[in-house]
Amino acid sequence: MSARAWFGFISLVTLSTIAAIGLWWPPMLISYLIFGPLFLVGVYDLFQDKHAILRNFPVIGHGRYLFEAIRPEINQYFIESNTDGMPFDREQRSVVYQRAKNVNDTTPFGTQLDVYLPGYEWLDHSLRAASPTADDARLTIGNKHAGKPYSSSLLNISAMSFGSLSSNAVEALNRGAARGQFAHNTGEGGISSYHLAGGGDLIWQIGTGYFGCRAADGGFDPDRFTERAAHEQVKMIEIKLSQGAKPGHGGILPAAKLTREIAEIRGVPMGQDVLSPPCHRAFDSPTGLLEFVARLRELSGGKPVGFKLCVGRRDEFLGICKAMIATGIQPDFITVDGAEGGTGAAPLEFSNSMGMPLTEGLVFVHNALRGSGQRDDITLLCAGKVLGAFDIARLLAIGADGCYSARAMMFALGCIQARRCNHNDCPTGVATQKPNLVRGLDIDDKADRVHRYHHNTMHAFLELLGAAGFSDPTQLRPWHIHRRLDYRQSMHYGELFSYLEPGALLGDRSGLSKDWNELWDRASADRF
Repeated sequence: MSARAWFGFISLVTLSTIAAIGLWWPPMLISYLIFGPLFLVGVYDLFQDKHAILRNFPVIGHGRYLFEAIRPEINQYFIESNTDGMPFDREQRSVVYQRAKNVNDTTPFGTQLDVYLPGYEWLDHSLRAASPTADDARLTIGNKHAGKPYSSSLLNISAMSFGSLSSNAVEALNRGAARGQFAHNTGEGGISSYHLAGGGDLIWQIGTGYFGCRAADGGFDPDRFTERAAHEQVKMIEIKLSQGAKPGHGGILPAAKLTREIAEIRGVPMGQDVLSPPCHRAFDSPTGLLEFVARLRELSGGKPVGFKLCVGRRDEFLGICKAMIATGIQPDFITVDGAEGGTGAAPLEFSNSMGMPLTEGLVFVHNALRGSGQRDDITLLCAGKVLGAFDIARLLAIGADGCYSARAMMFALGCIQARRCNHNDCPTGVATQKPNLVRGLDIDDKADRVHRYHHNTMHAFLELLGAAGFSDPTQLRPWHIHRRLDYRQSMHYGELFSYLEPGALLGDRSGLSKDWNELWDRASADRF
């Protein structure tokens, strides 16, 4: 029996008992003054569609909103007592909730951060500031190689699989993407009916488990891929090489979250954890990867194809660059995932100590493509704690063309960071497969919140762009973003990182650093 049904049954029995006792003991009628209002509150909670916590936990769920009401004071405590960046994360999360709910996201009394603490960052403004002229900004992916290029928003939904997320969460994300005209990455779990229900654009992610295009032996099935890739909603294909939160580990879907529906979509047996291998079987070298890219582009009818990775051994990525030169095959896009990216389940050591953080990884990949003469032909996307408009501006300034966000989209769905994703009992219905919890997440309401978060964040980004004196995101450069190093010193990103000139890795390399020369010499197109 669901929580809702249990509540109704217990409430009915309780009130009936109180009424019966009250007939012969009138003082008992005083209980109505206590239980009556609580009963009415519980009934309202069950049938409202704005708060998943209250739908799943009537009456007692109000305790959370009591604490939420005093959040500004709680945030101020953390701002005054911490210097590790946590206050900024909390403030950003609060802004995500406000934008998703379409309420005032302005703050009084100016900045609540100490601008002289190490790590503080800012964007240069211009005395020729301009107002934003559009509600969104877009880029074309696949112009050179794909027969069906895709016009993408600068901010899209990052990879989160059905299985990790609930059916209602996936459908709400897709409906929100359709309303806001941005893209929804499926995650490596395959394309479900919930990804298709909203009509939103999809980026189909193909992981090492080949879910959705999986052969009986666990390898890649080209026929199944062709069938699914032909769907009108599938706009791009992304090959997942590694994930920021657990690079080199593969994906994990705990058996507790594996339903028969998910097993059928993925083509896996019931009753055991679903483990994606740490690497692909369809290729084992940089050249093989690019041949696989070309094969998927052909099988999909010319849709843009790219790959996603968290940067690890740098010479291996340079090997991919060498393979592009040798074969003439280029991906339409590359997604750089930072080590700070999130996940529903990963070993602690992998989450904390494996992979390159997004900033370093993004700058390196941008430099590698630029130095090998291929940056202009490949769209560079990124993911890793992208929450607000400044995050987008900073990442575009230091090398990216567009961004993904997973964490903020989950906040927009109502995620409260209960950190129960891997236990299958998420109280908001976002990351669980339990029907009594999933039904608490109202699809239409949360789809609107996802749409509003995206719309309001992109509007804020365009306002920042205008304040900097620019009309086009491509005008942002590394020297427009500054980072404080200590109380007396700050640098812009053009000083923090060295940027290679186009083609610097080709021909005469005498002017390059020893590090770049050694990495390029070690790189091979024939092996990872």
